[in-house]
Amino acid sequence: MPRERILITVKTYPTLFKKYGETVCTAGLREDGSWVRIYPVPFRRLEEEQQYEKYDWIEGDFVRNTSDHRHETLRPRDVNHIIKAGKMGTSDGWRKRKALVLGKAHVENRLTPLCEAIKKTPDTAVSLAVFKPARLLGFDWELDAREWDGERMAEMRDKARQSEFDFAEADAWRLTFETIAKLPYKFFYKFEDADKRVCRLQLLDWECGQLFWNCFRRADKTLDLVEREKEALEKVHQRYWDDFTQKDIHFFMGTLRQFHGYSPNPWNIIGVFYPPHENQLDLGLGA
Repeated sequence: MPRERILITVKTYPTLFKKYGETVCTAGLREDGSWVRIYPVPFRRLEEEQQYEKYDWIEGDFVRNTSDHRHETLRPRDVNHIIKAGKMGTSDGWRKRKALVLGKAHVENRLTPLCEAIKKTPDTAVSLAVFKPARLLGFDWELDAREWDGERMAEMRDKARQSEFDFAEADAWRLTFETIAKLPYKFFYKFEDADKRVCRLQLLDWECGQLFWNCFRRADKTLDLVEREKEALEKVHQRYWDDFTQKDIHFFMGTLRQFHGYSPNPWNIIGVFYPPHENQLDLGLGA
């Protein structure tokens, strides 16, 4: 395949997998608005100059990931050859971002047709989408396990020692085997679509997880764990509900491979797109 140029719009919170260790699902848009999922990527094991952020353009050689039946999924031919190739900023009210995300990419507003298409033709149906909710109903969370599964961690550590992961560049990580802290909460949006279907979908965005941890670390150290987490959760709610509901909010949505074609609703929210409303630009508030 020719060298690809992709605007990264999605980075999910890291997870642990037997084959690859700690990995991140990243996704983005080509210049024509078509979606690409890049998986697997051992993101935190990349060299610093390779660690791309959201809305970075990247260039690299990618090939079809034949272990994933979702047709948008590619894998790096060599992660060491991924390079950052510029940034798409937010000037002029997110003009360039909106032209690509809301202009060239197709915006969905009904969940049922997306789910039905996957049931009928899982190998060709879309598994990534820009989605416009008709009405936001809430943002909440649930308590989750506080630590990574012990059995899986032991297996990961053993495979790391034996250099059995698929990534040859994992040497430094293999020696230290440092994994990111597991989120003790799952976050959710509840919304209504254009058909008035009410959904509550999990948010897997890395930024949400990092916001929780950053706020937790900045919380008053004299408070106990419960109060510090409560303070952090309130900050996350302020950002993802109070702030974002004042914007022209859209979701980046994606399916999970293990549920794609098997679950009645395999979709999750993997990122949030929140440009200012047009009237905010008229008031000079959007740049």
